[in-house]
Amino acid sequence: MDYKAKNKFSWNQCVPHHLESEFYDMKAFRAGKSSLQEIDIELLGDVKGKSILHLQCHFGQDTLSLARMGAEVTGMDLSGVAITTAKGLAAELDLPATFVCSDLYELPLNLTGTFDIVYTSYGTIGWLPDLKKWAEVIFKFLKPGGRFVFVEFHPVVWMFNNELTAITYSYFNVETIVEKQTGTYADPSSGKTYEFEVWNHSLAEVINNLVQAGIKLTHFAEYDYSPINCFQNTIEIKPGRWQIKGMEGKLPLVYSVLGEKE
Repeated sequence: MDYKAKNKFSWNQCVPHHLESEFYDMKAFRAGKSSLQEIDIELLGDVKGKSILHLQCHFGQDTLSLARMGAEVTGMDLSGVAITTAKGLAAELDLPATFVCSDLYELPLNLTGTFDIVYTSYGTIGWLPDLKKWAEVIFKFLKPGGRFVFVEFHPVVWMFNNELTAITYSYFNVETIVEKQTGTYADPSSGKTYEFEVWNHSLAEVINNLVQAGIKLTHFAEYDYSPINCFQNTIEIKPGRWQIKGMEGKLPLVYSVLGEKE
């Protein structure tokens, strides 16, 4: 089984558990709470009337949060179960949104048009072995002058084991990392075992591929906290800001990039 089939199978299995998890808090979301993080909202700015392509959208919470803000949104994801769920949520909540099931590299075969904003965040590029192709897809779907908005977990974090007690993996993209884990970040007690193939991508790899694809960088920032409590051994230093216990303030946990299509 190749990495796409393996990861797609595991993500299809995850979706029902994520829908029931406290992590995604579907009750609050259905009641109108936005799933978007403060970092993302600030970087996105006023999206009313903007066309947005949301890459690797999972089951569409953030995509539909953008629709609530007045954006014209299209979400894509590899998981058919996730996309079917997203379409169902859009219909249930009467929110205008388009969803496409596709491998990211094959998206130009499954979607047409260009967008004011291409957006992707939190745990996305680790599923992709080749960032050159990733950056080219972003460039293709941006309008001239369109903006790329990207927030991601820092590659330093992915060097550690799951308990964040020891450095296990390279900072650089030198190997396929095969992970077999019981439970997920959203539902650690589910009892189900999942197998994934992932890759770590250095900051240089990210930035250089975007620039070489024709995207002019206008912002780069690193954060010593995560707005999402998805790691083990965390401590909340401020409301909605999580750091690794025992390493408070010493690690970059998240970074952000803004770019424009020249």
